[in-house]
Amino acid sequence: MAEMEDLELNLGDLDLTSDDLTLDTVGIHIQENLEDALVQEALKTGVDLRQYSKQVELELQQIEHVSIRDYIEQSQNIASLHNQIIACDAILERMGLMLGGFQSDLSSISSEIQSLQEMSLAMNIKLKNRQTVRSELSELVDELIIPNIMISVILEVPVTEQQFVEQLQELNNKINYVKEQAFRDTQACGDVQDTLHKLKIKAVAKVREFILQKIYSFRKPMTNYQIPQNALLKYRFFYQFLLGNERSVAQEIQDEYVETMSKVYLSYFKSYTSRLMKVQYEEVAEKDDLMGIEDTAKKGFFSKPALRNKNTVFTVGNRAAIISPTELEGPIIVPHSAQRSDVRYPFESLFRSQHYALLDNSCREFLFLSDFFLVSGVAAQELFNAVMGRSLSMFLKHIDSYVSDCYDSIAIFLCIHIVLRFKGIAQRRDIPAIDKYWDALLDMLWPRFQYILELNIQSIRNTDPQRLGTLDTRPHYITRRYAEFSSAIVSINQTFANEKTIVLLGQLQVEVENFVLRMAAEFSSRKEQLIFLINNYDMMLGVLMERATSDSKEVESFQQLLTARTQEFIEEILSPAFGGMISFVKESEALIEKGQQERLRSEEARVALLVRGFSSTWKQAVETLSQDVMRSFTNFKNGTSIIQGALTQLIQYYHRFHKILSQPPLRNLPVCSELINLHHLMVELKKHKPNF
Repeated sequence: MAEMEDLELNLGDLDLTSDDLTLDTVGIHIQENLEDALVQEALKTGVDLRQYSKQVELELQQIEHVSIRDYIEQSQNIASLHNQIIACDAILERMGLMLGGFQSDLSSISSEIQSLQEMSLAMNIKLKNRQTVRSELSELVDELIIPNIMISVILEVPVTEQQFVEQLQELNNKINYVKEQAFRDTQACGDVQDTLHKLKIKAVAKVREFILQKIYSFRKPMTNYQIPQNALLKYRFFYQFLLGNERSVAQEIQDEYVETMSKVYLSYFKSYTSRLMKVQYEEVAEKDDLMGIEDTAKKGFFSKPALRNKNTVFTVGNRAAIISPTELEGPIIVPHSAQRSDVRYPFESLFRSQHYALLDNSCREFLFLSDFFLVSGVAAQELFNAVMGRSLSMFLKHIDSYVSDCYDSIAIFLCIHIVLRFKGIAQRRDIPAIDKYWDALLDMLWPRFQYILELNIQSIRNTDPQRLGTLDTRPHYITRRYAEFSSAIVSINQTFANEKTIVLLGQLQVEVENFVLRMAAEFSSRKEQLIFLINNYDMMLGVLMERATSDSKEVESFQQLLTARTQEFIEEILSPAFGGMISFVKESEALIEKGQQERLRSEEARVALLVRGFSSTWKQAVETLSQDVMRSFTNFKNGTSIIQGALTQLIQYYHRFHKILSQPPLRNLPVCSELINLHHLMVELKKHKPNF
């Protein structure tokens, strides 16, 4: 019966009419079974599957029965395991409840910590706010409290004591602080304002009295005003206190200082200038002391006598040393000492001393005003003008009065360069206070210098050579004046070159060159004309090269003129003794250059005369030439140079003469054997050259 049930169960699994099975599903099962390794093995061995299936089914049933028996045998253990699992579940449930409680407690603690953090942050902010309030209140209280020491010091201690200065600074700080708090409507300020006001009034009164006493001390005769100025600078805070707390008193102080120092400086500089002009040279250049005015010119009965030596007007001598660094910033002239020693000075020295004193005092005063009165820029310039304006105006008026009647062009030019250098010193010291004054001086000096130079140019242009007395081939005094003057101006102008000066000197040079040519034209012979020109060019060149730079335009121009006239003179002095040979050389070279040397065959007689004449007369001619040159030129070096040039030129002409006689048309002439050997001639010329 049981087997039938089992069979039915098995058939049920294979019920082809079951709704759950389809042909596709059956096919899949069949395929899977066929792929099974045991089935494939059975198929290979040809086992009957139905029999084999039954066998497998039996084995499974046996295994199932064994498993059931094992299970029944272990039923108590399984029951015990089941009880243990239930007990574990209970324990785990209690642990879950406990952990849930812990989680709930932790969440509550986290909330409490966050609350504590927020409370701590709020308390920290309150603490900082209270500390800030405490600091400000502490500062307010400290600043509003007026200590007894401050009151006693301000009322009783002299202003020169350091303790007074310190308490005055503290008082100034409290006054400023109370002003600041008053704008914020701080009610506590009202409790101390009255006391501070009284202390301020007392301090202002004491400071005002002290500063005014120092200012009044400037007015004492023979006072070294630098001492009270230094004392004021030591207490410069006093004026700062007045400026911040009592502007009317500060303005009074400033006005009193300006009025006092303006008079002090005016009196000092006016007196110094007056005494300084008393030690000037008595002889000064007049309007007739011009370069082109002849020394023999007559003057009227009422005319002033001219300088005893006009050359001093145009010669710089040692005067240019005034613009050297050592003398430019040297000690100023002490008039009464100079008068006792009977020492006299040119105008430029007085000008230098006067304006160096002005420069030194102006720089010091500008720095004092800027430092003590706390001004800068335009305000400092205006305050300086208020103090020094009257003195500067006095200086300008004095210079204008002197310059308008001055004819000493070198003095004016030196004054110009003194001004330029002093202006540079003021700029290096960063003191712009008197820049306009320097410019005003230059506006006076430059036109006057130009005017005097134009007068000299016109005087040379109008010079009549026939009124200058006896003709002389030596350097003329007018050209010497020009050379001295031009070299002086050029040497002074080197450091601060000015285009106007260069143009005027160029015009003067043109007029001098024309004058020299006009004077040379008065001589009857060309030889004397050349001697005069060479002497004057050489003298001017020598003076210019000694005083000015060798690369100046004037030096270059006169060097060219001297070279040209010297070459012409050499030709002139060679002509009397050797003119025939020189003419023959030039004519023959022209024919040879044209290819007409055959025409030289007809010159046999002329060549013979030239050769024999040269051989017999050249020694005496050279000796006469040398003596004549030495008598004609005042400059030993120039005379020597001309003789050497003449002998060199003679040798060159004789060499060219030799070369022409070596040409085929003249080569075989008997007279050629009488020619002096060129080398022998050079040796003989050296022997016959004068022993200078």
